[in-house]
Amino acid sequence: MSSSKERPTLGGTRIKTRKRNIAAPLDPATFADAVVQIYLDNAGDLELVAKNIESSDLNFSRYGDTFFEVIFTGGRTQPGTTKPDEGERHTASVLDCEPTREAILPSVLYIQKILRRRPFLIKNLENVMRRFLQSLELFEENERKKLAIFTALTFSQKLSGLPPDTVFQPLLKGNLVAKGIVLSFITDFFKEYLIDNNLDDLISLLKRGKMDDNLLEFFPTAKRSVEGFSEHFTKEGMLDLVDYNAKKMFDVKLKEMKSALTTQIAEETEISEVIETVKQRVKDANLPDFEVVRILWDVLMDAVQWSGKNQQQNANAALRQVKTWAKLLNAFCTNGKLELELIYKVQIQCYEDTKLMKLFPEIVRNLYDQDVLAEDTILHWFRRGSNPKGRQSFVKALEPFVNWLEEAEEEE
Repeated sequence: MSSSKERPTLGGTRIKTRKRNIAAPLDPATFADAVVQIYLDNAGDLELVAKNIESSDLNFSRYGDTFFEVIFTGGRTQPGTTKPDEGERHTASVLDCEPTREAILPSVLYIQKILRRRPFLIKNLENVMRRFLQSLELFEENERKKLAIFTALTFSQKLSGLPPDTVFQPLLKGNLVAKGIVLSFITDFFKEYLIDNNLDDLISLLKRGKMDDNLLEFFPTAKRSVEGFSEHFTKEGMLDLVDYNAKKMFDVKLKEMKSALTTQIAEETEISEVIETVKQRVKDANLPDFEVVRILWDVLMDAVQWSGKNQQQNANAALRQVKTWAKLLNAFCTNGKLELELIYKVQIQCYEDTKLMKLFPEIVRNLYDQDVLAEDTILHWFRRGSNPKGRQSFVKALEPFVNWLEEAEEEE
């Protein structure tokens, strides 16, 4: 028999269930109808709608996605689709207005007001925009244009917290790109955005959306080329964008060629094979000859193992590199202009890199000994070279060698 006494209890005490354990019914339809009713009660006047939305006790934290569906389409959409669901609808939605900035801007400003009071809703705006953009083929062409204008205006108006990758990344679905839907959308987007912003602003936006290096991905495969890009956006009057992309693609080609050369030189590939690699890349990318000469010199000098302080070791290493790869330089310094371009490249590097400052005459002489630079080219640079960087010092340093050349020329 237990000696412990029974604990006293209070008769008639009712144990309350904690509120967090009570599941409220999930009813987006009722929420959507309530928001639509606010639109209808205020005849679609977005100023009045915003005031009534702000003073309402609707559960936006639970039904944020539904709220933006009502803003975009005029009512709730069927789960997982863009089709309208049952219930009343209003006609002040983004997709019901005219496809012009004047008609769509009030909706952007209205959303901006809502987000200032309820910033947590930005995530719901992202969700709905991502879903709609991934389903662009389900909208009419006119509706896609409205979405493009709306999206451009959200960034022009700096709608708080909307990440650019929310917009650009969903567009890269294969079927949307292949059908040309994405290209049409992004063209409308660019045109609208550039009304209020300049090209630098657009590029900055694309960078934040991780798309500045991938503009061709908006194009169907058959049109995915620099020429296709140029033709399309020239017709649309965006010549600055065409120039930007041409330069961007040119820089990419240069970078790719430099990377391939760096690898081959590090692996001490046969010079004949390296020459063929350069020729093929020049042909594929249509690279100008003077850019090729610059790249070759950069890559060769980057591969040198420089000494921290020993000037003689640096001189020996640089001259050894010139001698080893002279045939490569020779293959592309095919006329006086390209030889002069090489001298200018050497001049600038020796001027900007203190460890090479005193090596200029030795490098030039070595290039002459290896038949990379002709006597006439060196004399032309000495007498009329136009690049001012360190020129006075380099002319003086090269003077003994030039005197020797001139004496040899006189003897001949």
